Amino acid sequence: MIELLSPAGSPEAVIAAVQNGADAIYMGLGNFNARRGAKNFTDEEFQRAMRYCRIRGCKVYVTMNTLVNDREIEPALQTARLASEAGADGIIIQDLGLAAAIRQYLPDIPLHASTQMAIHNLKGVEAAAEMGMTRAVLARELSFEQIKFITQNAPIETEVFVHGALCFCHSGQCYMSSLIGRRSGNRGMCAQPCRMQYSLGGRMDDHPMSLKDNCLVEYLQQLEDAGVACLKIEGRMKRPEYTAIATKIYAKALKERRQPSLEEMQDLERAFSRQGFTQGYFLGDKQDMFGTRSEMPDRDAEKMFTLARRAYSDGEIRRVPVHFYTVAEKASPIKAIAFDNDGNKAIATGAVPEKARGQGLNESYITEQMFKTGGTPYSVVENRAQADPGLYLPASAINELRRNLVDELSEQRAKPPVRRVGSMPSKPKSLPVTADPAMIFQVLTEDQLTEELAALKPRLLYAPMTLMQAHFDKLRPFIENGTTPVAVLPRVITDSEMPEVYDIVSKLFDNGINEALIGNLGHAMLAKQAGMHVRGDFALNAFNSLSMEMIKNAGFLSATASFELRLSQIKELSKTLDTELIVYGRLPLMVSDQCIIRHSAGRCACQTPGQMSDRTGSVFPVVKEFGCRNVIYNAHKLYLADKANDIYEAGLWGLRMMFTTESPRECVEVAKGYMGLSDYKPNVLTRGLYYRGVD
Repeated sequence: MIELLSPAGSPEAVIAAVQNGADAIYMGLGNFNARRGAKNFTDEEFQRAMRYCRIRGCKVYVTMNTLVNDREIEPALQTARLASEAGADGIIIQDLGLAAAIRQYLPDIPLHASTQMAIHNLKGVEAAAEMGMTRAVLARELSFEQIKFITQNAPIETEVFVHGALCFCHSGQCYMSSLIGRRSGNRGMCAQPCRMQYSLGGRMDDHPMSLKDNCLVEYLQQLEDAGVACLKIEGRMKRPEYTAIATKIYAKALKERRQPSLEEMQDLERAFSRQGFTQGYFLGDKQDMFGTRSEMPDRDAEKMFTLARRAYSDGEIRRVPVHFYTVAEKASPIKAIAFDNDGNKAIATGAVPEKARGQGLNESYITEQMFKTGGTPYSVVENRAQADPGLYLPASAINELRRNLVDELSEQRAKPPVRRVGSMPSKPKSLPVTADPAMIFQVLTEDQLTEELAALKPRLLYAPMTLMQAHFDKLRPFIENGTTPVAVLPRVITDSEMPEVYDIVSKLFDNGINEALIGNLGHAMLAKQAGMHVRGDFALNAFNSLSMEMIKNAGFLSATASFELRLSQIKELSKTLDTELIVYGRLPLMVSDQCIIRHSAGRCACQTPGQMSDRTGSVFPVVKEFGCRNVIYNAHKLYLADKANDIYEAGLWGLRMMFTTESPRECVEVAKGYMGLSDYKPNVLTRGLYYRGVD
């Protein structure tokens, strides 16, 4: 049976989800989850919620799907241990290092790969399986056919978002909130800049990144038939009544194997929507996916919320089937046995029956009293009794027996599994850094591949694989000057795009290009199959020393430290493999399956970068990415050439200059500036997050 997974952003939302039919809930514990703005749970609230759910047969998954720094690893592991010992059914993880640490420290608790890991193809699921994950939460941008292909070939379970908010950017790949306002989406503090107004050349009245909410309630049967293990409703930041309403409608549609009624669709929209719903990604039609949330109060919605709250607050809607067997024998305490369908058994004894003065106990009377489980989480589906003749017990004694029996069964059901605790991982040792950092140039366009830039002899040259394929001759001056060219693979490659990418990379390998820059573990498997050695890009989100070790163990030649770290944190990282840092350029804010360029121009104009302006007048370049996707770059250029001492003290192997919208001449001048050959400095610059850090 497919699992329905509901959000629980508060203790009340736990009750709302469970009582309305959720098979499982997901909840945050402490600060290591992607919804730190939700109420989340104290340790005591968490223990109560775990007991509540276990008694009622609802699974609990704990979200720890954020990046953690070195100093947070140990407290994060203690949080994970609390979840494991309380009986959580799984932990949802983003951070590569934390995943490896939990696997070592808590070997028995299942781990699920968060959507923050940006898993959008079969190889990504296979990579998650190699890491010890038992389930992968797939990217929300996938179509049904893509979901079906992955699921039917995956070595582990898949989970799909079926209802709720859609991020404009691929999850785990959004840096806009952090770079603009220091509130990192990868750290659970997203400020949702995609919901703001922007100008695409006209008035400041457009919302070009605000997508409607996803709603797949009409397609549940197809997903179940495809083999998807779990259907997830988004919404830990939303009110408990929303959880109740959405869960109830989805649970009934699943259980009754039917389409939702018109009234149910209206209730879903009334509970929360942004000008209706979309199935754009699921159906492969990305037109008309945009919408905003009305701030006007809705009296009908409030009435609906009141009714929903009253329903889950008034008593037990969800009931666990149980079997009772009661025996009353002469000169012995009355005894009852209860068992459920999960193998739990409880035994309770009561008073010794007296000799009856009139009509004595009979089976019918005993079972009548034992049936009275109203107000408890249990529903009696089988109730048998046996009584010796001529015995008597008051109804109160049988009722007490029933209550004790139910209490004991609850204790049995609430018991968490016994799990092992392994060793706490230690911080790995750094490689020694003995030479000046290698200079690395990254280009985006053909025009930037000049002989002047090649003459500066960088150690590595990063360029898009498609650019290398189309203009291979432009690489020759770099190669002749001793530079190693490295093919940059797209951050998003769907399974349908895999053959094309593999063909391009294989031909580049045949032409002597044998290294690739990779931002996704699944893509690394593809590149290696084509013969490439792989280097780790920023999109792997290497945020701690254990992540570095994980990337090393995955066979990478080098890693890129996250640009959401402060320089002081980067200095403290154990660099177990060659580690580089982006020190110049427009940092990428988002990669999206949406096309802002088309939205702005009203037609396909991919070769011409677009622009998007915010209310402060900042202009964000928008550039075409492989697969007709868009990358939004920061308005300001990262510049650190005048901070050379700070950079060199960080113990880095390589320094990367990322050229995007720069002219060929500007690329050369910037590079010379970092090499001490020029005093060029951009007019508008930023230090990024290297001194400010993120929340």
